[in-house]
Parts: sequence; structure tokens; C-alpha cells
Amino acid sequence: MERSTTSLQPSDYTVGWICALPIELAAAQEMLDEEHEIIDDKNTCSYTLGRIGDHNVVLATLPAGQTGTNSAAAVAVQLQSDFPAMRFGLMVGVGGGVPGVEDVRLGDVVVSQPQSMHGGVVQYDLGKTRPGGFERTGFLNTPPTVLLNALAQLQARQLRYKDMLSVHISRVKHLPHFSRESAGVDHLYEATYQHVGASTCDGCSKQNLIDRPVRNGPGVRVHHGTIASGNQVMRDGVARDKLSEELGGVLCFEMEAAGLMNRFPCLVIRGICDYADSHKNASWQPYAALTAAAYARELLSVVPAVRDPPMLSEMFGKVLNCPNLALENPSNLLS
Repeated sequence: MERSTTSLQPSDYTVGWICALPIELAAAQEMLDEEHEIIDDKNTCSYTLGRIGDHNVVLATLPAGQTGTNSAAAVAVQLQSDFPAMRFGLMVGVGGGVPGVEDVRLGDVVVSQPQSMHGGVVQYDLGKTRPGGFERTGFLNTPPTVLLNALAQLQARQLRYKDMLSVHISRVKHLPHFSRESAGVDHLYEATYQHVGASTCDGCSKQNLIDRPVRNGPGVRVHHGTIASGNQVMRDGVARDKLSEELGGVLCFEMEAAGLMNRFPCLVIRGICDYADSHKNASWQPYAALTAAAYARELLSVVPAVRDPPMLSEMFGKVLNCPNLALENPSNLLS
């Protein structure tokens, strides 16, 4: 990555890339083709500015120790205020995989894509408690059309083995702690078997491991579907599977996306670092953060750059002047 002294204005940046954890931000920074000097403004000191291909990108992270949907929403609002020409956003980082719907494994990438009754992300802990049980309420917007078009292009590339994901992953080979080898062994335990011991699974019984076939082909697979988002850490295999079934089959659990979808038109990209069960630990986080960041870079390579993009104020004007259109599909306004 090159260090550029080019001086750009806030209106030159059109892509917002949000991370929740420092390890995710570090992986994102390694995906930049060049890093720009910070704009001399008190509001921009918490960002990393740079370029990926033809896109000028702003990397933002949540304040240390402040994860969750509310914190993510606050960062997104500030990002849009500081960079008014933002076209769309990417929420990129790690998440807990659900192994039952597809063959989701550690290090794989899950991407939010509209499916069945959901627009790509569902907030599973928002609703009303009634005598008959918990009733979920609210609906989250779908990603903007420009990103869904890019997803289709990437899926076609992957089917032809033309994607560059492994090349982007290799950009971080100079940092050993991000390597696949440093992540360790990919163990999946039965949902009902609880973790034994401290931070590692050394004390867990190997008899409760699920036997899975050895994979052939590319090591990192990309899955498209529903991501479940909420303000709590999912670390129970039985609850994970029950919620996934109730929601029509989700691929991943995480804690920020629900705070963004109706405020910051974006796509959610998660590298799988655990199985959202009691065996959760941080050993796979660096590699999973890397695979997610590499996919985000690949995605931007097929998104056309727009010269003189519309300001956010112009897009909000569309909403005010065409309320029916906005309510039908708000993501059309940013496509």
C-alpha cells in the first residue's frame, strides 16, 4: 500500500466502510491501494482515508468497547454528515456462522442478500412479548441496487473460478497473525454439547465433534443469504439453531448491521470466526476479518465509479418529494 500526499475534500469520498473491531479495521487498511493524508478537520481524525481501485473510501470503526446496533448507527450518522457524497456503505467484519443451513465453515464469508421474507438482515431481538410468545416487528431495508448488481457479477465470476479473492487475501502475507495457519483447527461440536475449560477447547471431548467431509476446491467459500443481527452475543448452539429455523434459515449472527440498514444503505459482509456456540473464542478472528475485507475489496472492483455523485441532501430531497417511491423501496434512491 502506498502513502499518498494527495489532498482530497470530503466530497471526493463516496464509499463508507464500517468496522466494529480493531482487528477488522487493520484488515481493511491492508486492502487499500493507497492511504490518503487525513483532512485537516476535527471530525475526520477518527477515520482512515484511502483508495481502492477507482473508489475513494472512508474506513470508520466503532469506539473501543462499544459494539452493538446503537453504536453502529451513531457512527453511520456521523460518517454521512462528515462525507456528504457517500453513495453507499459496507459493514465488514467477523460473525458467528450457522452450520446447519449451508456448509458454512470458519473463514468462509457470508454476504447479506435478500431472501424469502427478509431483505438480507433481520433484527431478531426487536419486537413485542405477548402471552403467546415473542413477536418480531419492523423491517430492514435491502442493500442498494448497485451493490446487488455487483453481487450478481461476483457470483458469476466465482462460478467460472475467475474471482480474485485468494489474491486479495495474499496482500496480508507479511502479517503472520492474519494467516490461515495461525487460526488453528476448524472444530464443530454438536449443538447440545457445552464448552469445557477456559478460553480453548483443549478440555472438550472429541467424541462430540461433528464429522464433516474434507472440502475440495477453494478454501474460502462465499455464502449469500440472511444475517441475523441483535444486541447480544449468540453463544449457544441450541438457541442458534432454533432462531435460525424460526427466521427461515439464517447463515450468520452478528451485532451491528440492524443499526445501519434503515439509516445507511449498505451491504453486510462477515467472515466466520466461530459457530455462535459456547465454544466461541477469538483465535479465528484475524483470518476471518481478512477474508471479509478481501471480499469487500473484490466487490468494489465490479462496482462502477460515479463521477460527481449526488449529495445526501439531494437524495433526501427525493424522499421528501416522492414519499410513496421512498416507502416502496428506499434503496432505489441510492442505486
